[in-house]
Amino acid sequence: MGALSGVRVLDLTNVLSGPFCTLHLALLGAEVVKIENPKAGDLARVLGNVPKLNQMLMGTSFLAQNANKKSLTLNLKAEEGKQVFKRLVAKADVVVENFRPDVMPRLGLGYPVLAELNPRLVYCGISGFGQTGPDAEKPAYDQIIQGLSGVMDVNGDERLHPLRAGFPICDTVGGLNAAFAILAALFHRERSGEGQMIDVALLDSIMPLMGWVAANLLIGGQAPLPMGNDNFTAAPSGTFRTQDGHINIAANKQEQWEALADVVGVAELKTDPRFQERDQRKQHRRELTPLIEQKLRQRPTAYWVEALNARDVPSGAILSLGCALTQPQVVNRNALRAVEIDEIGEVKLFGLTAKLSRTPGEIKSPPPRLGAHTEEVLLGLGYTKTEIAGLREKAIV
Repeated sequence: MGALSGVRVLDLTNVLSGPFCTLHLALLGAEVVKIENPKAGDLARVLGNVPKLNQMLMGTSFLAQNANKKSLTLNLKAEEGKQVFKRLVAKADVVVENFRPDVMPRLGLGYPVLAELNPRLVYCGISGFGQTGPDAEKPAYDQIIQGLSGVMDVNGDERLHPLRAGFPICDTVGGLNAAFAILAALFHRERSGEGQMIDVALLDSIMPLMGWVAANLLIGGQAPLPMGNDNFTAAPSGTFRTQDGHINIAANKQEQWEALADVVGVAELKTDPRFQERDQRKQHRRELTPLIEQKLRQRPTAYWVEALNARDVPSGAILSLGCALTQPQVVNRNALRAVEIDEIGEVKLFGLTAKLSRTPGEIKSPPPRLGAHTEEVLLGLGYTKTEIAGLREKAIV
């Protein structure tokens, strides 16, 4: 039994932020009914680097975010489609959508309308800028939000700046923020019986993640500098060259710095006035780094990782994505699960990475084919097979 067993979620979302939100609800045991355009479904179905899967409407981008969900096709622009949706809402707990703010009201399916049908409904709208404000109706993709949020300003170095994060961090964080808010709203409903509207903006969601950097500016008056892989809070802390590549070292405490100096073989630097205290090391990091790297280049990364960690100096290799996904720690934690999909074969997907002792999340079913559960869901609403056939003929489902 999952933590959210018995909770029904109507998922109107596309591509990433919304599907990432509802994926986590599904992994926690909620019944997530993905409502898709009958013609092509979620755009993510044709996004990915495997053309054959795109042609099957099972693109890698879709597979990554949609395990444990059911797919119902429904034309929400048609009046009959809206009536079907309203019947679904009457028996649902949550609705999640990631359209622009004006879309659902234009369809006559905005929160006030749906709340009249089901006062206990938790409705979550995810958008680039939120439901209000001067930019509310503007289109937004992850990179647009990375630029507007300041994320790209704090990435990179003097050679490459501004710089985007290498994966869609704003979309995924926005999805997690939405899932978090939905859980809070469901908890409130358990105590009060009240549903509510949740307004999640990608721009709002990402900016608090820069709390330390923002605090330096807002409170300390210091604008961020593009420092590449260096950690602005301490030195030596960042990425360093070794004999065969690079290593991340985070000697953030005084005792870690002193242990590093001993392990690397630069003990004399501990008494150098430039490097004795944290703030002095930060000011002179450009002089300190080459002195450390001169020693680090004499041995391979693996040697230094073991030697430094043995002295409680946090360090680690910098892995390729392929190596990262197959490293023993990740395998031991079962972050990836093998899932069998008809006509595709076995694929590996991320499961729920939070470990719940009594209600663990798990992948129980593969990402669905477009419309695979249309008949099942409609029969559950009381439609007959004849009525469903009629809806198909009219392209409502």
